[in-house]
Amino acid sequence: MVTTIRVAAPSIRVSKIAYKSPFIHPLARFVTEEAIAMMFNIQIEEIKRIDCYCYVAYVHGANLSRFISYADFPPPPVAGANFSQVFWRWRRRWKKRWNSKYAPDWWQNYYIDQIQQSNSSEYLLEWWKMLILIKSALSAEAWLKITQTIQANKAFLKSL
Repeated sequence: MVTTIRVAAPSIRVSKIAYKSPFIHPLARFVTEEAIAMMFNIQIEEIKRIDCYCYVAYVHGANLSRFISYADFPPPPVAGANFSQVFWRWRRRWKKRWNSKYAPDWWQNYYIDQIQQSNSSEYLLEWWKMLILIKSALSAEAWLKITQTIQANKAFLKSL
């Protein structure tokens, strides 16, 4: 008798992001499922779809249906280093919406979560380079927590 052992294959998540406009906004590259999950404090699995339009992104999920400005998304390392055109959009949005010159608190949580998930020194270095570029957008408290997380993750990666 032949016995079969079933091994679960690693799951590959299909992107839920769809571009619905022929014109892709320059900040659309910042849209990630992880950022949306952190923004609305939901699980990634609860997000059904993300539609990127000309000037806004539309998020549809379990008990969630919202249009979001691209200026609300934090930049990931893959976004590139051209932030000079982005800073004025962020600052204007934060000043208007939260009367603050700093990024919302959930950005700090997003960066800490992404840094903790870094599994290589090279990826950690990419996060560090990007965070240096937007340091002025983060409060002193947020910057301290993020740098502490980077140091802890760097020490952990060295111990492996």
